[in-house]
Amino acid sequence: MKGILKKTAAILTAGALVLATGACGQSGTDGENLIRNEEEDRVEITLFAPMERSKPDVENAARTAFDKTIIMAEEQLNVVVEYNTYTAVDYQEKSYDDVALDRIRSDMDDLYLLNPDVLQKMGEEGRLADLSDLACVKNLRDVVKTANTVNGKLVGIPQEVVVYGLFVNKDMFDCYSLALPDTPEEFLECCKVFKENGIETPVGANRWWLETFVFAQAYADLYNGGNTEAEIEALNSGTRKYSDYMRKGFTYLKEMIDLGYIDAETAYTYEAIEGEGPDFLAQKTPIVMAYWGAANAETAYGNPDFNLQIIGFPSERGQMPVVSVTGISVLESSERQQEAREVLEVILSDEALQVYAETNQVISPSQNLEVDCIEALKPLNDLVNGGTYVLASNAGMKVEQWGNTCLIVRKLLEGASVEECMAEFDKLQEESLP
Repeated sequence: MKGILKKTAAILTAGALVLATGACGQSGTDGENLIRNEEEDRVEITLFAPMERSKPDVENAARTAFDKTIIMAEEQLNVVVEYNTYTAVDYQEKSYDDVALDRIRSDMDDLYLLNPDVLQKMGEEGRLADLSDLACVKNLRDVVKTANTVNGKLVGIPQEVVVYGLFVNKDMFDCYSLALPDTPEEFLECCKVFKENGIETPVGANRWWLETFVFAQAYADLYNGGNTEAEIEALNSGTRKYSDYMRKGFTYLKEMIDLGYIDAETAYTYEAIEGEGPDFLAQKTPIVMAYWGAANAETAYGNPDFNLQIIGFPSERGQMPVVSVTGISVLESSERQQEAREVLEVILSDEALQVYAETNQVISPSQNLEVDCIEALKPLNDLVNGGTYVLASNAGMKVEQWGNTCLIVRKLLEGASVEECMAEFDKLQEESLP
């Protein structure tokens, strides 16, 4: 979700509705009864999210899908959901996550659409309501509950399972007789061929998503080796180090930077898609990383002039999708918590999730729903449905993964050594231990 939209200047103000009042039987000066406006009877729920309501002249599938489910809730519950929005315009401004943290700690909204790092942090601070007793929870995939359960409380539920992969220009691979890579070695060889043939930067990158390469390398065995729970327990107890896992991924990323396959200086200043996207669409760069929904959105990579394929990241176990579970959360201290929970029951019902998934063509958090995806996404879809992926967000890990890894990757982009980055992980782990 980070950085994919232009900054919006409008932040809507939430206020209490003024109800029409009058004594029983009172009439106006003209003898007519006062008429109560239905709008004044509606409870107002505020939502903080990185998008405004859809405008008639703007085609954005993600906004439209979300809005459709919100409208379902408004009509069924006689409520109105007001959107408060913010998106950073460049790397010098506060991020959406920073603003979300401030708003939650200031009790400013009822509902929040949160990235995994903020969700875990706010869950640990006790600022998000436990959603475990919602009726829709019984339909959720296990991966959703695993990722978003903090101290035994389910603090966020998404409308889609966000899957990251490599977006590749298959035509450019075919031009140089290159097979789509499975392993880290094969990926480096493809980049080498592109570089030798005059492609200045084979991998387009931004300051948010390079950690996906790291996660695929670091946790391929942890999540696919049949010993996941024991390995996570060893990490949480300190008998294993996060740096032991992460070193492989950071070493690989550093090698790509040193070889010139990634422009670290430029990537550090790029917002997601807005930065590297134009060169990818112009066929100057053959490879970028993005989330599933970007393949469907006209405002992202939904209509390229080439054969688009989305595959997993290279790992020793082959192509590896990276899953990051976001969530819609309810503020624990909200005066309208019950009404906000009722909104979630509607928009997270199988009926509403079917509408959302069909509109966006995404993987649903409900285990009851499957939606056909476009041809370009089928390689990624087959892997996820077969249980092959790594989690980039797991609230069961005492050291938060998505946000911390993103920040440490930025240190690498700024010139830090791999060992300096590993020291950051060791420090975080030490701080997490009792």
